[in-house]
Amino acid sequence: MMGCRVLLGFLLAVAAVIASVDCNSEGDILNAWKTQLTDPNNVLQSWDPTLINPCTWFHVSCNSENSVTRVDLGRANLSGPLIPELGNLTNLQYLNVFGNKLFGSIPNEIGNLRNLVSLDLHKNNFTGIIPKSFGHLHSLRFLRVFSNSLSGPIPPNFGNLTSLEILELNSNRFTGPLPSVVLELVRFGQLKHLDVSDNLLAGTVHRTNSTRFRVTTIIQDPQA
Repeated sequence: MMGCRVLLGFLLAVAAVIASVDCNSEGDILNAWKTQLTDPNNVLQSWDPTLINPCTWFHVSCNSENSVTRVDLGRANLSGPLIPELGNLTNLQYLNVFGNKLFGSIPNEIGNLRNLVSLDLHKNNFTGIIPKSFGHLHSLRFLRVFSNSLSGPIPPNFGNLTSLEILELNSNRFTGPLPSVVLELVRFGQLKHLDVSDNLLAGTVHRTNSTRFRVTTIIQDPQA
């Protein structure tokens, strides 16, 4: 019996160490991102990598296991890139960095955040394409990337995002047609609001409003 108690105590201690290492690694990821950002208002001053985990940092929220679930940095006057390592925050549900001066491409690794519910990148200076890996974000309900300089086609695998409720892609430089699978999210998914206006898309989709679904789009017709 004594041997069992000792073994159980050892296993619990090992589990605690593993959890601590995981939390520290999340802190390391966020601190690595901090070093790439310009923060004139010292919004990230509390992001101290010497603490046991980042759960006491301002603008960071954690679950009961001290794993990061939210990063809320909207309108923080930050400039710099998103870093690929953010894709290792496996329990992240909300990444809200709208209204800053962030730039560069959106890392493909963001598509690894399988628990992500809300991704809000609007009103920044992001360029490049939307990664195809976004098609793996099956928990995503809110995607707002409007008012950037994103380009290229709208990924057809957005049709996989059957939990998506709001999709705002307006005021970018997207080209090509609007994939029909995106509109099918109205019938087979949860999509209630789609805005692709002020892009360089081809084809025609009419503006419509209803209690179930609203699409706001002004799309260029190449035959017009």
